[in-house]
Amino acid sequence: MKHQYTREYALQLDEQDPLAQYRHEFYINKSTIYLDGNSLGLLSKRAEATIQEIIDAWKTYGIDGWTEGANPWFYLSEKLGEQMAPLVGATPAEVIVTGSTTVNLHQLLSTFYRPTEKKAKILADELNFPSDIYAIKSQLNMRGLDPEKYLVQVKSEDGYRLEEDDIIAKMTEDISLIVLPSVLYRSGQILNMKRITEEAHKRNILVAFDLCHSIGSIPPELSKWDVDFAFWCNYKHLNGGPGATGGMFVNQRHFGNHPGLAGWFGSRKDKQFDMDHEMSVDNAIGAFQIGTPNILSMAPLVGALSMFNEVGMTHIRNKSLQLTSYFMDLIRHELKNEGFALRNPLDDTRAGHILLQHKEAARICKALKVEGVIPDYRSPDGIRLAPVALYNTFEDVWNTVQILKTIMEEKKYKKYDNKRGVVA
Repeated sequence: MKHQYTREYALQLDEQDPLAQYRHEFYINKSTIYLDGNSLGLLSKRAEATIQEIIDAWKTYGIDGWTEGANPWFYLSEKLGEQMAPLVGATPAEVIVTGSTTVNLHQLLSTFYRPTEKKAKILADELNFPSDIYAIKSQLNMRGLDPEKYLVQVKSEDGYRLEEDDIIAKMTEDISLIVLPSVLYRSGQILNMKRITEEAHKRNILVAFDLCHSIGSIPPELSKWDVDFAFWCNYKHLNGGPGATGGMFVNQRHFGNHPGLAGWFGSRKDKQFDMDHEMSVDNAIGAFQIGTPNILSMAPLVGALSMFNEVGMTHIRNKSLQLTSYFMDLIRHELKNEGFALRNPLDDTRAGHILLQHKEAARICKALKVEGVIPDYRSPDGIRLAPVALYNTFEDVWNTVQILKTIMEEKKYKKYDNKRGVVA
């Protein structure tokens, strides 16, 4: 079926795409193919508009912007949490937009990691993003616990994937809490959060998931699966902008706990301005806020989330799988003799990107950028390519593979050093 490897076939897929209209919602640089939305999503026109709305509220209302205007700032964290809840399969009371990935993990560990003589260890994995591991080690050190002894990390056999049986085997009686990614940031492997949670709870272990590479890409069911906690950033698939305020989920059965890191925005709204030195802790997810919300960093999410609520995660997930499947088919056909290996899951347990392994990965990424394709290099030899459902096309995928084929055939990558830049 040679036809499926032609540009015409890609254009036909784009004509049939029910989400095609949303590409026009984003600022697309016509001279590039942007495939790094799993690191930083593109700016949408709706996000730009809501940034301006928040600025106009500041301009118009001054201090009264906290309670006046279309999006009063005092309630914005909770309002955005309500909009985000359907994306993670949670009730509105269980989700809030606050902090950042690492700050929110620190809050969860400070609140819910309660080591005892018999259950004091934290279980993580060796493939997780470094910031999560730094936070866990920091929390252990603050309690006078040696990370070498009290942090247990599940090993990977190939450096790209985790076996869920290996995770479960590490759930020994001395494990108090588990911190795992929902999606491995290099390979895009989706972990079975439902199974892991069930097995952990059988052993009286709490579970927290890092959703940074899944939110806006795959549709979990956190409440239904009885996940304890989750935390994430909002600048990748959700297109919230660089440094966008993060998000947090706490299962409602944990409400009523006093936050480990307390601040005045964790107070009940009706009591916060009583200025009492005895905190009236909010009896919902709001309790785990710390300080004043970063309103200007939350503003883009007001517009960005509206598209996700219109489209629904099922449609986004379906197109994402189609894009990555098409990508892999083209790579196998066009680049089979160029030394590439696909290291992402080949079935539907992959998230929103593919991972190409090549010994010349860093210099290939540099060549791709010069040729107008924006990839993402991951040390030591990985090229991540993320076609995003809301703004990438099947033609983008076809063009990328043709450009990559030319780079390899003409050895264009040899012009560059095989080492990463300061920011990879």
